[in-house]
Amino acid sequence: MERVTEPQDISARRDVVPPTPQVAAAPDRFERKTREAIFGLDEVQVSYGPKPAVRGVSFDIGKNEITALIGPSGCGKSTLIRCLNRMNDLIPGARVEGKVLYHGQDLYAPQVDAVEVRKRIGMVFQKPNPFPKSIYDNIAFGPRVLGMKGSMDEIVERALTQGALWDEVKDRLKTNAFGMSGGQQQRLCIARCLAVNPDVILMDEPCSALDPISTGKIEDLMLELKQNYSIVIVTHNMQQAARVSDKTAFFTVELDDEEHRSGRVVEFDDTEKIFTNPADSRTEAYVTGKVG
Repeated sequence: MERVTEPQDISARRDVVPPTPQVAAAPDRFERKTREAIFGLDEVQVSYGPKPAVRGVSFDIGKNEITALIGPSGCGKSTLIRCLNRMNDLIPGARVEGKVLYHGQDLYAPQVDAVEVRKRIGMVFQKPNPFPKSIYDNIAFGPRVLGMKGSMDEIVERALTQGALWDEVKDRLKTNAFGMSGGQQQRLCIARCLAVNPDVILMDEPCSALDPISTGKIEDLMLELKQNYSIVIVTHNMQQAARVSDKTAFFTVELDDEEHRSGRVVEFDDTEKIFTNPADSRTEAYVTGKVG
């Protein structure tokens, strides 16, 4: 992808009301039911080279909701979530077609600054990835780079409190983050994301490397955070998707020709409907474990 050269602030800060979303009508079979959309996806296709990895994706992602992306391995869930903050820009040969709208702004318009996108739309990865620094410096890193004003001690305490970690680490902020448990490290990564005041949090299988107790803490944290943030999560855990998400998109892999397969969205709806009364037999087979 070509590097953009004319940065533009794509969204106001959190203390300013964002513009009303202007999302184009979907051309496909998914009815748009979201009350207020943070993202509007319209016929999104992502390719690595000549063939698409995922194609034909059209649905809205709601404000202050948790949206889960589920489906078998290789169906394009992680590829799609990386489109939402332009992480695919970093992959040579990656190409995004269609519309990815954020508060009505096309994220891939030439004037949009990808760095600003990633500041507003944070990401937490599959495995905890703390920096080789102290707990304090992990949280302070982003605000320092961005030149955020105010007391750094207050910023760090706020982020760790939001990340449900303050009480556990407040007496050892200067110790190395690698000394934390895996679950604590993942909550640290979430707090590090929160420290720069994002609008959206993307989570790519955030609990896959964690034990059940740590997973429960992350899920409780997600439910608390959605009061102030919009969350998109990729997960292979059907029970997790059913527990925490408001909307669910089910992806599958379809044969495009004799040699190539690509991901497609089969169904997008309220999570309760997806898991209790899906409209497509393929969705039912997947969520009930008949196919993997």
